Amino acid sequence: MGEHKDLMQAREMLAAARQVVVMSGAGISAESGVPTFRGAGGLWREFRAEDLATPEAFGRDPLLVWEWYRYRRQIVAPCEPNPAHLALVALEERVDDFTLITQNVDGLHRRAGSRRVLEIHGNMFLIRCTGCGRERMVWDDDFSLPPRCEACGELERPGVVWFGESLPADVMMAAEEALVQADLFLIVGTSGLVYPAAGLLHLVDRKRCGSLLINLDPTPQSGAVDLALHGKAGELLPALLEDSA
Repeated sequence: MGEHKDLMQAREMLAAARQVVVMSGAGISAESGVPTFRGAGGLWREFRAEDLATPEAFGRDPLLVWEWYRYRRQIVAPCEPNPAHLALVALEERVDDFTLITQNVDGLHRRAGSRRVLEIHGNMFLIRCTGCGRERMVWDDDFSLPPRCEACGELERPGVVWFGESLPADVMMAAEEALVQADLFLIVGTSGLVYPAAGLLHLVDRKRCGSLLINLDPTPQSGAVDLALHGKAGELLPALLEDSA
C-alpha cells in the first residue's frame, strides 16, 4: 500500500512539472548490461581503471590507454537503451523545458533519442585532438590506434574526463543554470556519492522545486529528497509516465 501511494505521489509530481532536470548515473546503464569498469576487468585484470584513465597514463603509453578504451567501447557498443532511457525521451517531449545531466560516458541517452543531454564526464565514443581540440563522434572502431587528428596530425584521445581532470566548466554551468530554473529534479540510478555531481541537489530551490529519486537501493540522498522510490529504473520510470501525459 505504501509503495502504491509513493508511486501515485511521484506521478503527480511528474505530471505537474513543466521544467524538469534529470541526473542519471551508472544504475540506469547497468540495466542495459553496461559494466561499471571500476576494475579494468577481463584481459585487463592486472590494471586498475584509476591507473589507465589518467592524463599521465596517456602521456606514458597512449597506445595502452587506447587499447583499453577500444575494449570498453566494444563491450558497450552492443548494449541497447532500456525502457528507462526511452522513458526519459518521452518525458522530454512532454514538458516545456528539459535537461538531462548524466555521469555516464556510454552514449546510451543520445542513442535513445534524448536531445538536451549534458555529459559531465564526457563520452567514450567522442574523440578529441590533444593539439587543436577538434572533436568527432565515432561509433565504430574502424580506425588505427592511437588515432591522429586529420587536421593537425597530433594524437587524439578519448573525449572523457579522466581522474585528476576538472569537469568541463561550460557543461557544469549549463547544469547549474538549468537547476536554478527547475521545478522538479529527478535523480535516477546514482549513488549520490561522487562530487561535484552529488552536490547538485543542494543547488535547487527547495521551496519551488520538488526532488524525486529512483534507485535500485537506498542511497545517502534517499532521505534528502522529497520522495525516493527504490527499484529498477526500467520499471519505475515507464510506470511514472503512464498517467502523467
